[in-house]
Amino acid sequence: MNKNKNTISLFISDFISVIIVWTLFFAFRDVYIEKTDVFFDEFYVKGLVFVSVFWMTFYIIQGTYLNVLRHYRLKIIVSTLFASLVGSLIIFLILLLDDIQNLLSYKQYYQMLFVLFTLHFSITLIPRVILTSLRIKKIHNGEFGFNTLIIGGSHKAVDILNDLKKLRHNSGHKIVGFANINGNDYKLKEHLPFLGHFSEINQLIKDNNIEEVIIALESSDHEKLNAIITELSAFDLRINIVPDNFDILSGQVKMNSIFGALLIQVNKHSMPDWQKSSKRLFDVLTSFFVLVLLSPMYILLAIIVKLTSKGPVFFKQERIGINGIPFRIIKFRTMFVGAEKDGPQLSSSHDKRITPIGKILRKTRLDEFPQFWNVIKGDMSIVGPRPERQFYIDKISEKDPQYLYLHKVRPGITSWGQVKFGYAENVDEMVQRMKYDLLYIRNMSLALDFKIMFYTVAVIVKAKGK
Repeated sequence: MNKNKNTISLFISDFISVIIVWTLFFAFRDVYIEKTDVFFDEFYVKGLVFVSVFWMTFYIIQGTYLNVLRHYRLKIIVSTLFASLVGSLIIFLILLLDDIQNLLSYKQYYQMLFVLFTLHFSITLIPRVILTSLRIKKIHNGEFGFNTLIIGGSHKAVDILNDLKKLRHNSGHKIVGFANINGNDYKLKEHLPFLGHFSEINQLIKDNNIEEVIIALESSDHEKLNAIITELSAFDLRINIVPDNFDILSGQVKMNSIFGALLIQVNKHSMPDWQKSSKRLFDVLTSFFVLVLLSPMYILLAIIVKLTSKGPVFFKQERIGINGIPFRIIKFRTMFVGAEKDGPQLSSSHDKRITPIGKILRKTRLDEFPQFWNVIKGDMSIVGPRPERQFYIDKISEKDPQYLYLHKVRPGITSWGQVKFGYAENVDEMVQRMKYDLLYIRNMSLALDFKIMFYTVAVIVKAKGK
């Protein structure tokens, strides 16, 4: 099932619903409130433009078009109800309150608001539920599923496979095969293709387009669970584990209207969908305004960098971003050309490779400003863990594999680790800084992002960078 096609279908459905709702509401307003014939005048046209932009922006911020293939009916009903309540009230206060001239009583205000809400909720919800139901039906009938890999090949893995097969409706897991942990875990081979050992997990995920994994380990292998989850966290996939009786009794197992298997999802994002969408929208808009408004400063800095040392104005280097995808970061050059002719090196407080103007740029963090272009491209966010080169990621991971968790989010221009710890001068310091970034990921929120940005501005003003 094509993700983009489903997202576009939902978007078009919502857009058409907005037009229908506004047209019906406008007709109701003319006939029952204004007591006139329906006349689609200039106010109708202006209102239609406003409500169309408003509603589609509202839905994007709400996260309506994220992970469309995993929507279920209850989620659709709740999100549509919330949007209709809040959005109708905003439209009424901004667009309609001062326009109505012939109201006889305040009851008509309430009547108008009720009709606007009822029309919007019902007309928007019906096609959404239909589209979602059709998609769920395909999942239940086994016509569509998410490519799933089972980690483990022992009795527990066989049990969870049998449990999935016994479900009344297909769970949505399209099991493509299994990978074993121990050399003797081949009991699942009678039921599924054996794809390889877990040590080959990177290639297995890429070759089979894996979207979910189910970790089914025997009790004797539970000490390996953390290492397995850490290794898998570098990929854009859902991680599920088969629960023990204690997990069930303690209430950790959550059921879902589509995926009815007895599983614990262990890598849920701490930031709600609406905050993730708002964060991305804020990143793009802020970066655009920074690039435009500060363009004179960019030109001035580019001239200074070019005149004070030989070499290009910008420094570009491959870094590793979200889900382990490499990208090229862009900064104002602060070092002399050939600074890493002897191999990758971290900078230090008294690094002779840094140019005189480079020291100023680093202290004020102005060398980072071109990265707002990386933000617009989608490589980075304004706030997020600092991206590193693969060379140092390998070294950090040897000391602490949890570093791979940082690849679950977009890297940032600034980070909690950079605010609290600053630039790292060696691998040990990078590991220490990582702890702050892990803490950020576990507690991601817009409020925390704004707090980090506030402290970053303070660093820039006080020139405390290095």
